[in-house]
Amino acid sequence: MRILFIGDVVGNRGVQMIQTYLPKLKRDLKPQATIVNGENSTPVGRGISQKIYKQLLESGADVVTMGNHTWDNRELFDFIDSATRLVRPANFPGKDVPGQGWTKLRVNQATLAVINLQGRVFLPPLDDPFAVADQLVTEIRKETPVIFVDFHAEATSEKRAIALYLKGRVSAVIGTHTHVQTSDGQIIDRQTAFMSDAGMTGPSAGVLGMQPAGVLSRFLNQRPSRYEVETSEPGIMSGCVIDINDQTGHATKIQPVLIDGAHPYDI
Repeated sequence: MRILFIGDVVGNRGVQMIQTYLPKLKRDLKPQATIVNGENSTPVGRGISQKIYKQLLESGADVVTMGNHTWDNRELFDFIDSATRLVRPANFPGKDVPGQGWTKLRVNQATLAVINLQGRVFLPPLDDPFAVADQLVTEIRKETPVIFVDFHAEATSEKRAIALYLKGRVSAVIGTHTHVQTSDGQIIDRQTAFMSDAGMTGPSAGVLGMQPAGVLSRFLNQRPSRYEVETSEPGIMSGCVIDINDQTGHATKIQPVLIDGAHPYDI
């Protein structure tokens, strides 16, 4: 099985990049499943709307994952329980959390499970992602060994640690949230694909998708500042493609996907 994963979609520019390039990537890379992180995809860069969720699916996403901005657009509460291809972090605390922390889809003769988890280092103290992963993976492996984890976290150490913890039990642990693609893609012990961060998809001219003015003001003055999504050209699209053995669930290859000014996509 080949999985194409696209990192955090930011604002209108990110959605435009998905609409322009995802169909072409799918044509050329021929993935059997495509996963897109959409937690920053609204025009203000926080949360997701039903319209954008549908646009991502129409552009070729099979599953949309989320992260720490899951609840920032309150419209989500109106449709998350019926959005069968939308996955929010499984370790949100409390009972009766809206939505789902994982989903599965049939891929030819195999089943792919997609789990979303959020880290706790430098982020809100959610339930223990290691313990939640343990419970979910144990149950899911009764049905399929092909398990993809989007670990939405700040610290590279936490991302690496959970990848080692789940080594051999999941097919891939790919980090999101920091919006900068890392160069550490690897197959750990010939079993589990890992990359600290898949990167972002959106405007590349700002600071991690935001307009520079507000970010610079915060750094220079250490006072609250309004962050606004960058809307200008150019754009960037980041992610990775992973090959997995359907029988064992072990990853066999991982390679980055990067489209920007320095890495144009030959159409």
